[in-house]
Amino acid sequence: MNETMITFQGWVGSEVNCRDAGGSPLATFRVASTPRRFNRSQQNWVDGETNWYTVNAWRTLALNCAESLESGQAVVVFGRLNAQVWRDDNGVDRLHNVVEAIAVGHDFTRGTAQFHKSEPGSRDGIDPQVLAEANAAMGVGGPQVTSNGQTLDDLVVKEDAEAPAA
Repeated sequence: MNETMITFQGWVGSEVNCRDAGGSPLATFRVASTPRRFNRSQQNWVDGETNWYTVNAWRTLALNCAESLESGQAVVVFGRLNAQVWRDDNGVDRLHNVVEAIAVGHDFTRGTAQFHKSEPGSRDGIDPQVLAEANAAMGVGGPQVTSNGQTLDDLVVKEDAEAPAA
């Protein structure tokens, strides 16, 4: 399957809206990306036309985006680009760019941030087993792996083994 992958930088242009979508968290927000070019004849920088993207982030990435991002912050987004085309009430074709995010982060060329690692199961109301099952069912990119090399499945099995017998 051919997919268009995109990496872009821009500014968060809306509040992050986080909701439940079919049992998985989904965060949606808009990002404005304006290219800048040097105009040699005028000897100055000129802004190009602003591109707007709707970014959809799922599961743990959704929760982290909702907790970390605010309107006006500089971000870098990597994900799958989908172009949605429709005809408006005036018969004009419109294009809407939607990015299914794989990774989102603050753009450190524009400022600083503090990183706080989220631990599996540390999110209120999110069960690691449910996340593991949802990720497995979606088949997206294989198992979720922690920074120490464990998968969520390994952690859930370990927690179940350590739990006292009822």
